[in-house]
Amino acid sequence: MSDQNFAHVLSSTVEQLSDPKSLEGLFHQHRDGSPLPSGKALEEIIELSRAILFPGYYGKSSIDIKTIRYHIGVNLERLHKLLSDQILAGLCFCITCDEDSFETLSTLRKQAEITATKLIAKLPDIRRVLATDVQAAYNGDPAAESSAEIISCYPVIKALTNYRIAHELVILNVPLIPRMMTEMAHSETGIDIHPAATIGNYFTIDHGSGVVIGATCIIGNNVKLYQGVTLGAKSFPLDENGNPIKGIPRHPIIEDNVVVYANATILGRITIGSNCVVGANVWVTKDMPAYTRKYNKEPIDNFDQQFNNGTGI
Repeated sequence: MSDQNFAHVLSSTVEQLSDPKSLEGLFHQHRDGSPLPSGKALEEIIELSRAILFPGYYGKSSIDIKTIRYHIGVNLERLHKLLSDQILAGLCFCITCDEDSFETLSTLRKQAEITATKLIAKLPDIRRVLATDVQAAYNGDPAAESSAEIISCYPVIKALTNYRIAHELVILNVPLIPRMMTEMAHSETGIDIHPAATIGNYFTIDHGSGVVIGATCIIGNNVKLYQGVTLGAKSFPLDENGNPIKGIPRHPIIEDNVVVYANATILGRITIGSNCVVGANVWVTKDMPAYTRKYNKEPIDNFDQQFNNGTGI
């Protein structure tokens, strides 16, 4: 191809790709002075958060009991700055931040700083809940030799750390950033937890890959999922224009002490009652009363032998 022909193709392609009609729904117009959400900054936020919540397991510096206050203090200060910037970026991304409206941007910046402070104040509570998740993973896996192994190696802890931080940001009405955080964990672990889902204490996912937990899921305490489990929506109600109706409860409620085995699919706003067992490769679209079981094959006589928190299979 001659230089002249290439120049023509280049010019034509630029025109087509810049056509407003082709950009509809695919273009975000950035305003000068407004920050943009940054994947790199969010990666640092997650790294700092993990180092604060699990000191000695994550982070770039060695740490002991004599230096822990220093390390946590430095990390918290850096975390607050990064969080403030990214929360502001999320607000500006979803709300028009015009460069001509300095007052609006200044107000949003103050809001972001306050929100970041509120999130940091929740970190002790987040750590207490994550400690129960570590214990649940350890108790539920005979192969686990220590809590250190759980924290260092198990993908569920990484995914839940991202989720529990992101969930607090959802509660604080931060747009976009929470979803980016959980999608980072999704890419890292294969575990897809929507940040708006509600998950209780002592939660664990064995192996992890392929698990999906939808936005309106409510999960109680002491629940265990295995790989490939989907807690999803059965259908999407449409409005008069044929568009999906947003914001309605459409995912399962999983009550306390439930075990869901590998590749089970639970769909719709149904309730899986406390102490239920859902077997592998089962499709569930109706409520399950407490203390019931559902699986494809006929059960053997000894329930405890078949399903004993994963050790009897």
